[in-house]
Amino acid sequence: MTQRQILKEFEQYQKYRLQFVQNVADLAARPQNTETLQQAGVISLLRPLLSDPVPTVQQTAALAIGRLANHSEGLAEAVVRGDILPQLVYSVALQNRFYKKAVAFVLRALAKHSPQLAQAVVACGGVDALVLCLEEFDPEVKEAAAWALGNIAMHNQALSRAVVDAGAVPLLVLGLQEPSVALKRISAATLGDIAKHTPQLALAVVDSGTIAHLAQMMLNPDAKLKRQVLSALSQISKHSVDLAELVVEAEVFPAALACLRHPDVHVQKNLTTLLREMALFIVNCGAVASVVDFLGSSGGSSGGGVRLPGIMMLGYMAAHTETLAMAVIMAKGVPQLALCLSEEREDHMKAAVAWAIGQIGHHTPEHARAVGVANLLPALLQLYLDPDSSEDLQVKCKKALKSVLQKCTHLPSLEPLLYEAPSNILKHVICQFSKVLPHDNKARRLFVTSGGLKKMQEIEAEPGSALQEYIITINKCYPEEIVRYCSPGYSEILLEQAENYQPE
Repeated sequence: MTQRQILKEFEQYQKYRLQFVQNVADLAARPQNTETLQQAGVISLLRPLLSDPVPTVQQTAALAIGRLANHSEGLAEAVVRGDILPQLVYSVALQNRFYKKAVAFVLRALAKHSPQLAQAVVACGGVDALVLCLEEFDPEVKEAAAWALGNIAMHNQALSRAVVDAGAVPLLVLGLQEPSVALKRISAATLGDIAKHTPQLALAVVDSGTIAHLAQMMLNPDAKLKRQVLSALSQISKHSVDLAELVVEAEVFPAALACLRHPDVHVQKNLTTLLREMALFIVNCGAVASVVDFLGSSGGSSGGGVRLPGIMMLGYMAAHTETLAMAVIMAKGVPQLALCLSEEREDHMKAAVAWAIGQIGHHTPEHARAVGVANLLPALLQLYLDPDSSEDLQVKCKKALKSVLQKCTHLPSLEPLLYEAPSNILKHVICQFSKVLPHDNKARRLFVTSGGLKKMQEIEAEPGSALQEYIITINKCYPEEIVRYCSPGYSEILLEQAENYQPE
């Protein structure tokens, strides 16, 4: 065999190796092929190709293994059992950026499935290799490494500590400052995964200057980046008042509160989480009163939705717990919201107020009483019935009315609704009267003298409906003569009897 023939055979061999790994990588990209490839023993066939002298074969073999491990926890475990990890990790420092990216993908795919597989990555030196990849110039390599580190850190405190101890945090913070938006996103997400476990890990993230960079990125228009930034700030601030205070001091909230009207629902959700985690700090530092004062000073001719962030913050706080809702009430937030409802002209602003009122009043009878005493129930009903109100405003008012009515036992607040409420609201009003009147003598007397009992007799309830049952329950609280006296047409009956009466 001539030298030319020998070289040709080697070229053919190289061609077939490359073709094989490319085909396997393509097949591995589709989850439905995973089981078949596993049965064919593909992992054992790919392992020798990780040491192939041709870089393209190495990289494609690593890519194929990563795809297989990504789709199947069983194949991920087979990769670990096959002793492939040490081979991949050892060669990272010696290879080019394409290979590093492929290895980072494999480690990410393995680590995501379980703490045990993530620990296997750590045990073979995978975290140090990934930190090395974070120092690479190529942003795509950094992105792949950051993603893998996030999949390791997300599982538990010990794994997250391993990432911190390897020196990943400062490099991830540098990733926040890179031009690549994708790298910013995954760096923020990974820092959040590290910080979420304990106050000590959160402090390790904060000590690298993370909060200032996250605050700056709140101004970035990218919605997915905002999601990750808000999530990371939530993971940091949830641990203690001190950490929450650091977030506030970084002036995160002016830009964060602007996200209350962001079109991306995940941005809104993550902001809600951040506000929830910050709620205790906001109360403890007296910020509730500041928000209420802000609403008062932003009224009149200011317009432009200036009040919206404050309204939404009060609503989010009140939604979290009964205690926080009561803090809003004690700070005189309910009268201020009533003022906002009367002064604002745009429907979306009124809808925000209605939503916040519902969040305050739905907890207990005491919370609902605060809403009722502020005369907000008739105001919400009027907006709900107004044909000029937007659909969103009507929906918000209806939800707020129902949630507050179901807790309200302050009957003077409920009585005005007897005269205007439609049946779908009226049934909740009558239900509350049926709960209170049987046990309150004074309330029963007032219900008669105010004309409430008379008005109730005029209600036409469908036989067998819940509304009819509530009316029957209330009528049983009074002597039959009083019920008849308050019933429609009874005065005419009396007059007729008077006319027909023949004195002796």
